[in-house]
Amino acid sequence: MTFRPPRPVANLMSIALVTLLATTALSAQPARQPNAQDLMEAVKVLAAPDLEGRQTATPGNAKARAWIVEQFATAKLTPVDGSFEVPFSFNRNGVETKGVNIVGTCRGSGAGPRPVDGPTVAPVMVVSAHYDHLGVRDGAIYHGADDNASGVAVVLALARHCQRTPWTHDVVFVAFDAEEMGLQGARAFVAAPPVAKERIALNVNLDMVSRSATKEIYVAGTYHRPALKPLLEPVAARAPIKVRFGHDQPKGQAGGVDDWTSQSDHGAFHAGGIPFVYFGVEDHPDYHKPTDTADRIDATFFAGVAQTVLDAVTVLDRAIPVK
Repeated sequence: MTFRPPRPVANLMSIALVTLLATTALSAQPARQPNAQDLMEAVKVLAAPDLEGRQTATPGNAKARAWIVEQFATAKLTPVDGSFEVPFSFNRNGVETKGVNIVGTCRGSGAGPRPVDGPTVAPVMVVSAHYDHLGVRDGAIYHGADDNASGVAVVLALARHCQRTPWTHDVVFVAFDAEEMGLQGARAFVAAPPVAKERIALNVNLDMVSRSATKEIYVAGTYHRPALKPLLEPVAARAPIKVRFGHDQPKGQAGGVDDWTSQSDHGAFHAGGIPFVYFGVEDHPDYHKPTDTADRIDATFFAGVAQTVLDAVTVLDRAIPVK
């Protein structure tokens, strides 16, 4: 879904991040590859027929949400105000519609003690993927295996990794609702985040990360924040799959190549002046069709993408200054 973002506002934390990245050369060893079987099992659960395509405000969406909440709890994430479920509402075609984001935090290992009084100012990363899809249309279930059960599966793998081996900084994990209705969950999150907006240094967003005939994943966002690219180029070079940069420039400047800057939930962060790194594949023949099913996913490629994302998050975490 697309919307016309307002002009990005200044964000002191993001400015500090970009300044640091521009002057810091960092290296990291590839992280351990996530379990391909776990990734596929998560996709099969979320893309199962009984979830009926997970459209926002439907029983199938609620079933998916309950399962993801259970996974967040198993990964020992910390809920927001006692609950992983963060409701929001939005107007759609003149009708108020309710959605629910799923939000949990993994405590970083090096952010220092929590203050007894006064706000915590240490920067955080937000790692996200949307869990909703198109639902049932004309009697056909739009399963949404790649779009975006795949992204949620990787978010869950990263959350489990963080529980075992925390990154330096706090990481806020989010499964967004209502992406297919205009990035509504992400827009609600950015408008009222669970931490001070100034603390959000970066959004890493995943949307469609499991299928590519050419075995390649795109990284978008470095056009807007060029200092990110030197950090991610070594990740791309050692990745087990092909990694390409792009799909983040105005179409006229990119020779007609589509600009994905506002095409998924990272668009809401970008509109709010927060840097983003987006991982996604180009459209395939089953995009937004009932045939986007789990059995069409290449598990080896999928696991390679998950490894690459894990490596990238580790590198980006090391680049964020500890306050």
